[in-house]
Amino acid sequence: MALAAAMALGFGSPASAGHDVLRNALGLEHMDEGRAGASPQVARYNIDEGGVFVLDRSAPHPLLKFDDSPEIWVLSQARGPRGDIIYKNDLGETMLRATRLGGMTVFTTKRPAGSAALLVGPTSPLRMPTLGPVVLYQRLFQASVRATRSAQHLVEFEAPDADAYSDALIADAAVITVEAFSNLASQPDSRSSLARVGKIAFIVGPRTQAAMQGGVLTITVTPKEGIAGRPSSRRIQKAVWGR
Repeated sequence: MALAAAMALGFGSPASAGHDVLRNALGLEHMDEGRAGASPQVARYNIDEGGVFVLDRSAPHPLLKFDDSPEIWVLSQARGPRGDIIYKNDLGETMLRATRLGGMTVFTTKRPAGSAALLVGPTSPLRMPTLGPVVLYQRLFQASVRATRSAQHLVEFEAPDADAYSDALIADAAVITVEAFSNLASQPDSRSSLARVGKIAFIVGPRTQAAMQGGVLTITVTPKEGIAGRPSSRRIQKAVWGR
């Protein structure tokens, strides 16, 4: 009767009227409102198995950061089965899966099968800080000390192309490189690969990459891409380890 009344009063076509009445009868309109309200553009999540992360979808690329790591992951997104959204890193590895109903699953090296995550609420966007040349070279020195400790031999850091346009991105890339070294050093089967690295050079180029040649690990950054203009720690690990 409600459908016939809506049609008689001229509210839309039979198909659209029937669709709206059915959605109201099943309470789907309220479900959509709750779903939209439960997914802020920048949100904080608790992982069931322990840990916290922030997902920032307000930037040109989705960004992900775990509370126990300084790395901000730059993600790509694609539609998956059943309307899920799959978020991947720059190696194409799945890191997050968001369902149509608002569920979230996080995938890491420690949780390869995935772990459920619960929305906590909105939070502040993820951004790189602005730096000057003095702070940059302090960061490079600190990174060299930490990488040397992980490799158990001297690892020099240099940034011949650094300027006001690239210093923040190079500093961030240096921190990410140290994360990669720390991860490689913690794994018995990859620790020996660090012996090949004697120097890490950060240069500016048209395409982001990480490459090993002759004992030098070259990290190419692209400042115009913002935080997306440097490789992830996983990509750097692959360049050093060769896998």
